[in-house]
Amino acid sequence: MKFTNAAAVSAVALASVLALAACSGDGARSSGTPNAGTSADAAADYSSLSGTITAGGSSAQANVQQAWTTAFTAQAGNVKINYDKSQGSGGGVTNWLNGSYDFAGTDAALSADQFTKAQTTCGSDGGVNIPVYLSGVSIIFKLDGVKKLNLDAKTIASIFAGTITQWNDPAITALNKGVTLPSTPISVVHRSDGSGTTNNFTTYLHQQAPAVWTWDAGTAWPNNVGSGQQGGSGVVNTVEAGNGTIGYADQSSIGDATAAAIEVGETGTFVEYSEAAATESLAQSGTIAPQGEGDLTVDIDTTKITDATAYPIPLLSYDVLCRSFKDADQGKITAAYLGFVVSKTGQEIGAKNADAAPLPHSYLAKAAETLASVK
Repeated sequence: MKFTNAAAVSAVALASVLALAACSGDGARSSGTPNAGTSADAAADYSSLSGTITAGGSSAQANVQQAWTTAFTAQAGNVKINYDKSQGSGGGVTNWLNGSYDFAGTDAALSADQFTKAQTTCGSDGGVNIPVYLSGVSIIFKLDGVKKLNLDAKTIASIFAGTITQWNDPAITALNKGVTLPSTPISVVHRSDGSGTTNNFTTYLHQQAPAVWTWDAGTAWPNNVGSGQQGGSGVVNTVEAGNGTIGYADQSSIGDATAAAIEVGETGTFVEYSEAAATESLAQSGTIAPQGEGDLTVDIDTTKITDATAYPIPLLSYDVLCRSFKDADQGKITAAYLGFVVSKTGQEIGAKNADAAPLPHSYLAKAAETLASVK
């Protein structure tokens, strides 16, 4: 789903409706300085906040950040939020570590080395990874005459490794009985920039098909197969402009592109993306593994996804920020905004406007607790 002006209006409308509902539930709207961890049910008052938040990174978060920004600034009229999606996850983290951003969006948690470097950026309290956005990596394709496609992990890995090169390869036809597949050459499209979406995708390939996908997971595309494109939109546009093309992108960015159904393990069941299937995927595969105090890094093991109600390629995206800001007022408005993001309202806005899946309540509660301690 692409974010539109109509979607912006719906984000504001949804935020307003939920806030009013919350007021009627507890009888009064809270006042004074909003707590970063305040839930939507408490209807925090953001009207006293002012300033500019500068951020950027994950292109997967582009649509949802626009929705969150629209809804938040409708309530915090003196706050301006600039989120630069052109940087990708890698550029976002680099700019944050350099002190250029108040927070960075990234589809890969800070590495151990980056987590250590954050102490230079943030001081001894360091930084934290806050899960904010859950989606899935969609495998999109454009093949004349074919509108539905089943793929499994080994076949996907072989395509992106360059060992399956034609659409009528026996491995693909075996998964798509009754579908006439042409001998068209396969044109692979991947990200050229440092990408958390690439990290999520290559994690899946490395875990599910290690005999075929021999590269480690990472934010950089590891081979010379196919063409590299900047950002998720670059991948989607290139796939859509061709024939015989295949690529990967966050579900929220694929627009009208056609996505394959993915086999769950070796069950013979092929699952299409849905919000509920993404939430179930994280429930089955994710474990919070903090790198430090307040940190919410999540280890994802896709081999644990065995239920047909789960989408096999989850994408979990973070916002990373300092636990202590050099400017306390900047820390206050940044934590307030991200507190809104992980509130019930924020998550519902993400679902309505960016095909995001709701994060489990336990994740949101831990995120709110960490953000409440930011200073």
